[in-house]
Amino acid sequence: PVTAGSVIVPYGHVIGNEKWRGSEVAQKLQGKVRLIFEDGLGLVDFHLSNRTCILYISEADLVAGDEFKRRLVRFRNASNLRGLVIVEKTQISGQYFSAVQKLVVLELGMVLLPVANQGEAAQLIVQLVSVCVREQSRDQGSNPFLRKQRPQLAEPALLQTAQHIPGVGKTKALLLLQHFGSIHRLCNASVSELEQVVGQTAAQQIHTF
Repeated sequence: PVTAGSVIVPYGHVIGNEKWRGSEVAQKLQGKVRLIFEDGLGLVDFHLSNRTCILYISEADLVAGDEFKRRLVRFRNASNLRGLVIVEKTQISGQYFSAVQKLVVLELGMVLLPVANQGEAAQLIVQLVSVCVREQSRDQGSNPFLRKQRPQLAEPALLQTAQHIPGVGKTKALLLLQHFGSIHRLCNASVSELEQVVGQTAAQQIHTF
């Protein structure tokens, strides 16, 4: 089970699921971040902070069938953590990628980050840890009243996802995300709701897509 909030991640550390000990990801992370392995992380592969974690889907997971989908759905239903999904997009697993993208981004409303291999995944985790550290230090040192006003739409992954919709450029993507707040709500919006933000033609295109 995912017991959200029960894992306390020390500042700048990564807590990895025991099953990754000795893996290429773990070896590439050594020396770049402080990596601690723990049993009992359940569905989560890596915890980057108290509220951000990674679920890793390997090439083998994709080829093996639907077990990874059940895992993602169970995580989404049981946890209030911010789950980032890293997927190995290779020559072999590429054919499954669009189905994974649809599930993760459109149906579950989570962030999807494709990588070519475990080495690239390790580099990405290092970058994400530094983002989490910046977030934590900003949260600790900032005025709580000012923080509430900060729009939560600066997530580049969300913006890129919205820009994949035909006829939606950066400006429209920003407007849509500001209005609806999440990809999930955007996907479930009616044509008339979309029209209020981007006009009739674009609204119809988005809704059809």
